[in-house]
Amino acid sequence: MAYTIILDPGHGGYDNGAVYFGRMEKYDNLDLALAVGEILDSNGIKVLFTRTEDIYVSPLERAYMANTVPADYLVSLHRNSSPTPNTYSGVQTLVYSMDDPSAVLAENIDRELAEVGFTNLGTEVRTDLAILRRTDMPAVLAEVGFINTEGDNTLFDERFDDVAYAIATAIMDTLGAPETNDGEETNTGTYTHESSEIDTEYQENENNSEQPVYHIQLGLFRDRNNAMSLMNNLNQAGYNVDVMRQGDLYAVITGDFYSLDEATEAENMLRQQGYSTLIIRSGNR
Repeated sequence: MAYTIILDPGHGGYDNGAVYFGRMEKYDNLDLALAVGEILDSNGIKVLFTRTEDIYVSPLERAYMANTVPADYLVSLHRNSSPTPNTYSGVQTLVYSMDDPSAVLAENIDRELAEVGFTNLGTEVRTDLAILRRTDMPAVLAEVGFINTEGDNTLFDERFDDVAYAIATAIMDTLGAPETNDGEETNTGTYTHESSEIDTEYQENENNSEQPVYHIQLGLFRDRNNAMSLMNNLNQAGYNVDVMRQGDLYAVITGDFYSLDEATEAENMLRQQGYSTLIIRSGNR
Protein backbone atom coordinates (compact mmCIF):
# COMPACT_ATOMS: atom_id res chain seq x y z
CA MET A 1 0.00 0.00 0.00
CA ALA A 2 1.33 3.43 -0.94
CA TYR A 3 1.52 6.06 1.79
CA THR A 4 1.92 9.83 1.59
CA ILE A 5 3.20 12.04 4.40
CA ILE A 6 3.32 15.84 4.41
CA LEU A 7 6.17 17.33 6.44
CA ASP A 8 5.76 20.94 7.55
CA PRO A 9 8.92 22.71 8.79
CA GLY A 10 7.51 25.48 10.97
CA HIS A 11 8.24 29.20 10.43
CA GLY A 12 10.63 30.42 7.71
CA GLY A 13 11.61 33.61 5.91
CA TYR A 14 11.09 36.70 8.03
CA ASP A 15 9.39 34.49 10.66
CA ASN A 16 12.37 33.11 12.59
CA GLY A 17 10.29 31.33 15.21
CA ALA A 18 11.92 31.12 18.63
CA VAL A 19 15.47 32.51 18.82
CA TYR A 20 18.13 31.73 21.42
CA PHE A 21 21.60 33.30 21.22
CA GLY A 22 21.36 33.53 17.44
CA ARG A 23 19.96 30.03 17.02
CA MET A 24 16.77 30.27 14.97
CA GLU A 25 13.99 27.75 15.19
CA LYS A 26 13.18 28.00 11.48
CA TYR A 27 16.52 26.40 10.55
CA ASP A 28 16.25 23.56 13.08
CA ASN A 29 12.74 22.82 11.82
CA LEU A 30 13.82 22.69 8.18
CA ASP A 31 16.94 20.59 8.81
CA LEU A 32 14.91 18.08 10.80
CA ALA A 33 12.08 17.88 8.27
CA LEU A 34 14.49 17.22 5.41
CA ALA A 35 16.25 14.50 7.42
CA VAL A 36 12.98 12.82 8.38
CA GLY A 37 11.81 13.05 4.78
CA GLU A 38 14.96 11.32 3.54
CA ILE A 39 14.39 8.39 5.89
CA LEU A 40 10.73 8.05 4.94
CA ASP A 41 11.60 8.26 1.26
CA SER A 42 14.20 5.51 1.60
CA ASN A 43 11.44 3.33 3.05
CA GLY A 44 9.14 3.84 0.06
CA ILE A 45 6.88 6.51 1.56
CA LYS A 46 5.99 9.49 -0.61
CA VAL A 47 7.01 12.71 1.12
CA LEU A 48 5.78 16.24 0.39
CA PHE A 49 6.99 19.43 2.08
CA THR A 50 5.27 22.74 2.74
CA ARG A 51 8.69 24.37 2.28
CA THR A 52 12.19 23.18 1.47
CA GLU A 53 13.98 26.50 1.79
CA ASP A 54 14.02 29.59 4.00
CA ILE A 55 10.78 31.19 2.85
CA TYR A 56 7.70 32.40 4.70
CA VAL A 57 4.49 30.45 4.17
CA SER A 58 1.56 31.46 6.35
CA PRO A 59 -0.07 28.79 8.58
CA LEU A 60 -3.34 28.98 6.66
CA GLU A 61 -1.56 28.69 3.34
CA ARG A 62 0.30 25.61 4.58
CA ALA A 63 -3.00 23.99 5.53
CA TYR A 64 -4.63 24.88 2.23
CA MET A 65 -1.63 23.56 0.30
CA ALA A 66 -1.79 20.29 2.23
CA ASN A 67 -5.46 19.89 1.38
CA THR A 68 -4.75 19.89 -2.36
CA VAL A 69 -3.42 16.31 -2.26
CA PRO A 70 -4.57 13.13 -0.51
CA ALA A 71 -2.19 12.33 2.34
CA ASP A 72 -2.23 9.98 5.30
CA TYR A 73 -0.79 12.43 7.85
CA LEU A 74 0.70 15.89 8.15
CA VAL A 75 3.56 16.31 10.62
CA SER A 76 4.53 19.87 11.54
CA LEU A 77 7.97 20.13 13.14
CA HIS A 78 8.86 22.87 15.64
CA ARG A 79 11.10 23.64 18.60
CA ASN A 80 9.54 24.79 21.86
CA SER A 81 10.55 27.83 23.93
CA SER A 82 9.88 29.30 27.36
CA PRO A 83 10.01 32.79 28.88
CA THR A 84 13.06 31.88 30.98
CA PRO A 85 15.95 29.90 29.43
CA ASN A 86 16.89 26.49 30.81
CA THR A 87 13.64 26.18 32.73
CA TYR A 88 11.75 23.51 30.79
CA SER A 89 12.85 20.47 28.85
CA GLY A 90 11.26 17.84 26.71
CA VAL A 91 9.15 16.95 23.69
CA GLN A 92 5.44 17.63 23.40
CA THR A 93 3.12 16.88 20.49
CA LEU A 94 -0.04 18.83 19.77
CA VAL A 95 -3.24 17.57 18.13
CA TYR A 96 -6.65 19.01 17.29
CA SER A 97 -8.52 16.23 19.09
CA MET A 98 -7.65 13.13 21.10
CA ASP A 99 -10.45 11.31 19.27
CA ASP A 100 -8.64 11.77 15.95
CA PRO A 101 -6.14 9.24 14.47
CA SER A 102 -3.53 11.97 14.90
CA ALA A 103 -3.46 11.23 18.64
CA VAL A 104 -1.94 7.79 17.98
CA LEU A 105 0.82 9.32 15.85
CA ALA A 106 1.44 12.02 18.47
CA GLU A 107 1.88 9.47 21.24
CA ASN A 108 4.20 7.40 19.04
CA ILE A 109 6.37 10.46 18.32
CA ASP A 110 6.54 11.32 22.02
CA ARG A 111 7.49 7.74 22.89
CA GLU A 112 10.20 7.42 20.25
CA LEU A 113 11.79 10.76 21.13
CA ALA A 114 11.75 9.80 24.80
CA GLU A 115 13.85 6.77 23.81
CA VAL A 116 16.41 9.19 22.35
CA GLY A 117 16.59 11.01 25.68
CA PHE A 118 13.99 13.78 25.66
CA THR A 119 11.58 14.15 28.55
CA ASN A 120 8.12 13.10 27.40
CA LEU A 121 5.77 16.00 28.16
CA GLY A 122 2.88 14.19 26.52
CA THR A 123 0.22 15.10 23.99
CA GLU A 124 -1.87 18.26 24.26
CA VAL A 125 -5.05 19.29 22.46
CA ARG A 126 -4.84 22.64 20.66
CA THR A 127 -7.84 23.80 18.66
CA ASP A 128 -6.49 27.27 17.83
CA LEU A 129 -3.71 26.26 15.43
CA ALA A 130 -4.47 26.53 11.72
CA ILE A 131 -2.13 23.70 10.76
CA LEU A 132 -4.13 21.33 12.98
CA ARG A 133 -7.63 22.67 12.56
CA ARG A 134 -7.66 23.53 8.87
CA THR A 135 -6.09 20.37 7.43
CA ASP A 136 -8.30 17.62 6.03
CA MET A 137 -5.90 14.81 6.96
CA PRO A 138 -4.89 13.90 10.54
CA ALA A 139 -2.19 16.36 11.63
CA VAL A 140 0.24 16.68 14.53
CA LEU A 141 2.61 19.44 15.60
CA ALA A 142 5.72 18.14 17.35
CA GLU A 143 7.68 20.46 19.63
CA VAL A 144 11.07 18.74 19.54
CA GLY A 145 12.72 20.04 22.68
CA PHE A 146 13.15 23.60 23.96
CA ILE A 147 15.40 25.78 21.85
CA ASN A 148 16.32 27.89 24.89
CA THR A 149 17.33 24.90 27.02
CA GLU A 150 20.96 23.88 26.64
CA GLY A 151 20.34 20.21 27.40
CA ASP A 152 17.68 19.88 24.72
CA ASN A 153 19.89 21.63 22.17
CA THR A 154 22.78 19.32 22.97
CA LEU A 155 20.51 16.32 22.49
CA PHE A 156 19.10 17.77 19.26
CA ASP A 157 22.58 18.43 17.83
CA GLU A 158 24.61 15.49 19.04
CA ARG A 159 21.92 12.90 18.34
CA PHE A 160 20.35 14.61 15.34
CA ASP A 161 20.27 11.45 13.21
CA ASP A 162 18.62 9.54 16.06
CA VAL A 163 16.04 12.31 16.50
CA ALA A 164 15.15 12.20 12.80
CA TYR A 165 15.02 8.42 12.82
CA ALA A 166 12.79 8.42 15.92
CA ILE A 167 10.22 10.66 14.24
CA ALA A 168 10.35 8.65 11.01
CA THR A 169 9.97 5.41 12.98
CA ALA A 170 6.93 6.79 14.79
CA ILE A 171 5.35 7.71 11.47
CA MET A 172 6.07 4.30 9.92
CA ASP A 173 4.81 2.47 13.01
CA THR A 174 1.58 4.46 12.88
CA LEU A 175 1.14 3.70 9.18
CA GLY A 176 2.05 0.06 9.67
CA ALA A 177 4.66 0.48 6.94
CA PRO A 178 7.54 -2.03 7.01
CA GLU A 179 11.08 -0.66 7.02
CA THR A 180 12.93 -1.42 3.81
CA ASN A 181 15.81 1.09 3.68
CA ASP A 182 16.32 0.05 0.08
CA GLY A 183 16.34 3.59 -1.23
CA GLU A 184 15.16 2.36 -4.63
CA GLU A 185 12.34 4.82 -5.07
CA THR A 186 12.64 8.58 -4.85
CA ASN A 187 9.27 9.97 -3.81
CA THR A 188 10.35 13.14 -2.08
CA GLY A 189 8.53 16.20 -3.46
CA THR A 190 7.78 19.74 -2.52
CA TYR A 191 4.93 22.17 -2.66
CA THR A 192 5.45 25.59 -4.18
CA HIS A 193 3.79 28.38 -2.25
CA GLU A 194 3.61 30.37 -5.47
CA SER A 195 1.28 27.89 -7.21
CA SER A 196 -2.06 29.34 -8.25
CA GLU A 197 -3.54 25.83 -8.14
CA ILE A 198 -3.64 25.93 -4.36
CA ASP A 199 -6.57 28.28 -4.01
CA THR A 200 -8.46 26.77 -6.92
CA GLU A 201 -8.38 23.29 -5.47
CA TYR A 202 -9.18 24.61 -2.00
CA GLN A 203 -12.30 26.33 -3.34
CA GLU A 204 -13.33 23.09 -5.02
CA ASN A 205 -12.90 21.25 -1.74
CA GLU A 206 -14.84 23.78 0.28
CA ASN A 207 -17.94 23.18 -1.82
CA ASN A 208 -18.08 19.70 -0.34
CA SER A 209 -17.63 20.83 3.28
CA GLU A 210 -20.52 20.35 5.65
CA GLN A 211 -19.85 23.03 8.23
CA PRO A 212 -19.16 26.55 6.92
CA VAL A 213 -16.54 28.77 8.50
CA TYR A 214 -16.53 32.51 7.91
CA HIS A 215 -13.51 34.82 7.69
CA ILE A 216 -13.22 38.55 7.26
CA GLN A 217 -11.11 39.84 4.39
CA LEU A 218 -9.49 43.19 5.12
CA GLY A 219 -7.57 43.71 1.92
CA LEU A 220 -6.64 42.20 -1.42
CA PHE A 221 -3.29 43.15 -2.95
CA ARG A 222 -1.18 42.41 -6.00
CA ASP A 223 1.96 43.34 -4.06
CA ARG A 224 2.69 40.82 -1.30
CA ASN A 225 4.66 43.42 0.67
CA ASN A 226 1.55 45.59 0.94
CA ALA A 227 -0.44 42.64 2.25
CA MET A 228 2.27 41.82 4.79
CA SER A 229 2.39 45.44 5.92
CA LEU A 230 -1.35 45.49 6.60
CA MET A 231 -1.13 42.13 8.36
CA ASN A 232 1.65 43.39 10.65
CA ASN A 233 -0.28 46.57 11.47
CA LEU A 234 -3.40 44.59 12.34
CA ASN A 235 -1.45 42.08 14.42
CA GLN A 236 0.10 44.94 16.38
CA ALA A 237 -3.41 46.27 16.95
CA GLY A 238 -4.34 42.99 18.60
CA TYR A 239 -6.02 41.12 15.74
CA ASN A 240 -5.07 37.60 14.70
CA VAL A 241 -4.49 38.19 10.99
CA ASP A 242 -2.93 36.13 8.22
CA VAL A 243 -2.12 36.45 4.51
CA MET A 244 -3.48 33.93 2.02
CA ARG A 245 -2.55 33.56 -1.64
CA GLN A 246 -5.48 33.87 -4.06
CA GLY A 247 -4.18 33.28 -7.57
CA ASP A 248 -2.01 36.31 -8.39
CA LEU A 249 -3.36 38.26 -5.39
CA TYR A 250 -2.76 38.26 -1.63
CA ALA A 251 -5.72 38.41 0.75
CA VAL A 252 -5.45 39.68 4.32
CA ILE A 253 -7.92 37.75 6.45
CA THR A 254 -8.87 37.34 10.10
CA GLY A 255 -11.09 35.16 12.20
CA ASP A 256 -12.71 31.74 12.23
CA PHE A 257 -16.43 32.34 12.78
CA TYR A 258 -18.88 29.46 12.85
CA SER A 259 -21.99 31.59 12.31
CA LEU A 260 -22.71 34.42 9.92
CA ASP A 261 -24.09 36.53 12.78
CA GLU A 262 -20.81 36.24 14.68
CA ALA A 263 -18.83 37.19 11.58
CA THR A 264 -21.14 40.15 10.89
CA GLU A 265 -20.73 41.45 14.43
CA ALA A 266 -16.93 41.31 14.15
CA GLU A 267 -17.09 42.92 10.71
CA ASN A 268 -19.13 45.83 12.06
CA MET A 269 -16.54 46.46 14.77
CA LEU A 270 -13.75 46.52 12.19
CA ARG A 271 -15.68 48.86 9.95
CA GLN A 272 -16.24 51.24 12.86
CA GLN A 273 -12.46 51.41 13.18
CA GLY A 274 -12.14 52.40 9.53
CA TYR A 275 -11.24 49.08 7.90
CA SER A 276 -12.68 47.98 4.57
CA THR A 277 -14.03 44.46 5.03
CA LEU A 278 -15.62 41.55 3.21
CA ILE A 279 -17.00 38.35 4.76
CA ILE A 280 -15.84 35.20 2.98
CA ARG A 281 -16.92 31.62 3.56
CA SER A 282 -14.81 28.47 3.56
CA GLY A 283 -15.27 24.83 4.50
CA ASN A 284 -15.15 23.11 7.86
CA ARG A 285 -12.11 23.04 10.18
